[in-house]
Amino acid sequence: MTSKAIVETLLSHGTPPRPPVMPITMMFAADLFQRPYRDYVTDFRVLAEAQLRTAERFGFDYVSAISDPAREASDFGASVRFFQDQPPVADECNALLADKTVLARLKLPDPLGGGRMHDRIRGVERLRQRVGDSLLVEGWVEGPCAEAADLRGINTIMTDFFDDESFIEDLFSLAVENAIAFARRQLEAGADIIGIGDAAASLVGPEIYEQFVFPYEKRLIDVIHAAGGKVRLHICGNISAIVGKMAELAAEIVDVDSMVPMAHARAATGPRQVLLGNLDPVAVVRNGTSGQIRDALLECHRAAAPNYIVGAGCEIPRGTPEANVHAFAQFAASHSPALPE
Repeated sequence: MTSKAIVETLLSHGTPPRPPVMPITMMFAADLFQRPYRDYVTDFRVLAEAQLRTAERFGFDYVSAISDPAREASDFGASVRFFQDQPPVADECNALLADKTVLARLKLPDPLGGGRMHDRIRGVERLRQRVGDSLLVEGWVEGPCAEAADLRGINTIMTDFFDDESFIEDLFSLAVENAIAFARRQLEAGADIIGIGDAAASLVGPEIYEQFVFPYEKRLIDVIHAAGGKVRLHICGNISAIVGKMAELAAEIVDVDSMVPMAHARAATGPRQVLLGNLDPVAVVRNGTSGQIRDALLECHRAAAPNYIVGAGCEIPRGTPEANVHAFAQFAASHSPALPE
């Protein structure tokens, strides 16, 4: 059974021979490929080769086009700061929507217009060409709250929830329509699954999440499903209060960050939701030992199996010892998803 088939079997609630292995790697992959991170986020060929090398060396079951949250914002015309060996960031001090009236004049960028979204689409296409049907290929888009934060500013958007509900709704609508177009193009390029990063949603309470964020995430996920894709929902941070609601979105995979006990996530989402995670990326993955990683994965496996995918709470940090990264696939190889110890 190929790696891709292992993931797809689990996502269809079958029983693969082992749990899939799908940790996020970005700066770690660029370092492994010995290229500055600026190259990784601006040249799809560097991203694709780094992902391929990482998946092959560490036995991952997928490759991903994830790189940074500023691709869509860049194509909207936001001010984005680039660094030689760090992720680019939207410049909140010069937010595109510092003046809210600008929103009415914003147009949806063309995902194939030669910008940073187009570069990611080309990365997905390159990954699909290189892996064939052996590995799952993951595209990536920003969720409504994350994209709104990049365009408006994370601090400002949090007050907008209280001060201007209609503005939030208009901004989220625009963000989701852009993400839909971007996701569709990645699916056409060969992506099997679309990751949705919506980290800013972890900063709102359950009432705001249900009223404002949930409906727009739901629309995005429903359209991706209608286009034939699967969804991995990744909301970094403490999602303890909203993870049960997140399960109602019907994303195939919900990532669980390290500050959320896996047993709580399983109880809140029910037995059928596929959960991924949730090792502490720094304390356990980078600074721990391979033995500590295996022990932590065993605890996750016991709490979340059988619908469980091996991974960390968020990105595997750069500087993580290779033995620690090997421990993910080594754990999966020795465990059945259906029989937690």
